[in-house]
Amino acid sequence: MAMTMGNSGGAMSDINVTPMIDVLLVLLIIFMVIVPVTPKGLEALVPQPPKDPAKQQPQNDRTIVVQILHVPNGKPDYKINETPVEHSQLQSELTRIYENRAERVMFVKGDDEINFAYVADVIDIAKAANVDNIGIITPKIQAGQ
Repeated sequence: MAMTMGNSGGAMSDINVTPMIDVLLVLLIIFMVIVPVTPKGLEALVPQPPKDPAKQQPQNDRTIVVQILHVPNGKPDYKINETPVEHSQLQSELTRIYENRAERVMFVKGDDEINFAYVADVIDIAKAANVDNIGIITPKIQAGQ
């Protein structure tokens, strides 16, 4: 920092930048604190299609798929791995299936015509049955395109 000594007789017009640097540092700290607080998106597991469809492996018996089937003019039907299940029994069935499993992964597959509220309901039921990871199967992924 420079200081002037003596009687030069003129007014000093240097800008004091110390307050500007203080404001800059405070803003920098504020932005550093705010950035990690931004919300993350929904963590979702998406099954990847096989790279070679000819070498498709047989169905894994550990994979649980809950299907929501569209019924015209009515509530949808539910299936767990091709086994029909009533909506009222869905949570108890999932709890029974996952009670002795270390790997708690489930997939939800819904028809195109159903309302997403039914899919969200199945996800809530699965969370209540202590399923840790829930993925959603879409027709595009299933077709392998």
